Amino acid sequence: MSPELEENRQGEIGVSQMEAGTLSEEEGMGSARPLVPVPGVGSGCGDGGGDGPPQNQDGASAINGNVIVAGPVVERETWTRQMDFIMSCVGFAVGLGNVWRFPYLCYKNGGGVFLIPYLLIVFIGGIPVFFLEIALGQFMKQGGVSAWNIAPLFKGLGLASMVIVFFCNTYYIMILVWGLYFLFHSFTNPLPWATCGHPWNTPNCTQDFRRTCHNRSTAQPAVSSSAATPSNLFFNVTSLNLSSSQLLLNGSCVDGEGLRSPVIEFWERKVLRLSAGLHEPGVISYEMVLCLMATWVIVYFCMWKGVKSTGKVVYFTALFPYLVLVVLLAHGVTLPGALDGIVYYLKPDWSKLGEAQVWIDAGTQIFFSYAIGLGALTALGSYNRFHNNCYQDAFVLALINSGTSFFAGFVVFSVLGFMAAEQGVDISKVAESGPGLAFIAYPKAVTLMPLAPLWAALFFFMLLILGLDSQFVGVEGLITGIMDMLPPKSALGSLRREVVAAICCVICFLIDMSMVTEGGMYVFQLFDYYSASGITLLWQAFWECVVIAWVYGADRFMDDVARMIGYQPLPYMKWCWSYITPFVCVAVFLFHVVNYKPLTYNTVY
Repeated sequence: MSPELEENRQGEIGVSQMEAGTLSEEEGMGSARPLVPVPGVGSGCGDGGGDGPPQNQDGASAINGNVIVAGPVVERETWTRQMDFIMSCVGFAVGLGNVWRFPYLCYKNGGGVFLIPYLLIVFIGGIPVFFLEIALGQFMKQGGVSAWNIAPLFKGLGLASMVIVFFCNTYYIMILVWGLYFLFHSFTNPLPWATCGHPWNTPNCTQDFRRTCHNRSTAQPAVSSSAATPSNLFFNVTSLNLSSSQLLLNGSCVDGEGLRSPVIEFWERKVLRLSAGLHEPGVISYEMVLCLMATWVIVYFCMWKGVKSTGKVVYFTALFPYLVLVVLLAHGVTLPGALDGIVYYLKPDWSKLGEAQVWIDAGTQIFFSYAIGLGALTALGSYNRFHNNCYQDAFVLALINSGTSFFAGFVVFSVLGFMAAEQGVDISKVAESGPGLAFIAYPKAVTLMPLAPLWAALFFFMLLILGLDSQFVGVEGLITGIMDMLPPKSALGSLRREVVAAICCVICFLIDMSMVTEGGMYVFQLFDYYSASGITLLWQAFWECVVIAWVYGADRFMDDVARMIGYQPLPYMKWCWSYITPFVCVAVFLFHVVNYKPLTYNTVY
């Protein structure tokens, strides 16, 4: 420990008071909101005791005649328990992408070999930026916008993160809406997507196909061309049209041209009521409007009181999906063909290591699943006590996040192996990601199981809870950023948090109305592909590293972290912020630009 830090530890007032303007953890239990440190001042006021820097009438601190520009000291909430912060980060970062994206990428990119580039980029890209955002919020005691007062010229980074998280909050909730709709329909026997003969089915609907003639597939996926791009990370929607296979129906081979599975027709004709294109928005589905309204009401009451309410709800929303995953795995491994599916998931293909796409997929998956660049991690960190060990937290959270992704693969591929065995096809024909897995492949697999409604309800309830905490913590990050920007002494600054939260939810709800129309899926894909794509988040992460490392100074930020946690982080953090992580971001970004393809839906629109 440096002499300066040792001297500050022995003084009457800790360095957090001197530099960040907070009360000590013992005096105020972390409830005071600090003044915003200004670059160039914080590192020079570490020695001495007394009552800290004198303040002027506006609440700004004056040191040697220089005034630190800051608002008046007001109270700021802190987590009731530090575990509240851990659970909130787990709930936000561990989401649907961990369950329906990582397992598919692992299988597609060489099985267990994919873990090599994945873990490497976790340590040189994921953890450094994840830690940077949490530490920045904890040190500045500000949300995703105001925290960038650390380098005022680049405060636009905070505004950019707010725009991205606003768009993400707006369209991400549609996954929960669809999940809620499926959940309601799971309490029927037989399941509505298991059979034909419903009003939404066409004459081409068939449910008896199992094996193809001449060992051909029962369902040839027509994958969206956008599925190959890094930006379409979460929502790879596929159409399992039966246009290219011959089917075995009642013991004889027939031409399968135009035949469609009932689960596909339920998804496209009942849930989405898909129109011919964006130019045909169609009418609003009032069933989906009710689901949308119910979902936003749940989100609002999960976070309307701030971290005090969020910290309580998140224990259930973060932990319950793990219980369901364990139950689904215990059931999945008992199914015929499950072992073949798991072997397919992990079977190593060492030749894949030489393919650039494998490394790109690893990078994009990490940046998305770690929720980097959205400003929400900074907001969550701002509610920590000043001396919280955020460095340790970053590694623990990274382990939980990546471990969840790996574990989910066993759950998913045990079921897909069973599905492939039942249909008599290779598992590559049923392996899906995104909504193709959640709303097509898995519902189809459930129809082949005993007690199908039970497993369907359990799966979609887990899907709903898994996405719910990501949603309301994301909205929490947005509201924190907005509240920190409001002038405390103005009329806007006096607005209650509950009102601001309600306004945000209502605005997002109104925008979401465009996604519950017959053309809503096309609007949804536009939001996903352009507003929260690989381009935006990689660009955001690149500039965050550049600003901290080269504008504010990597060494200075390392010293700031040391003042919070009591010791210096490993030097590799500084090297990552300065060189390695920006290089990774630029490489993935350029690869995406070079391989850019226009957005399409099911290769036909």
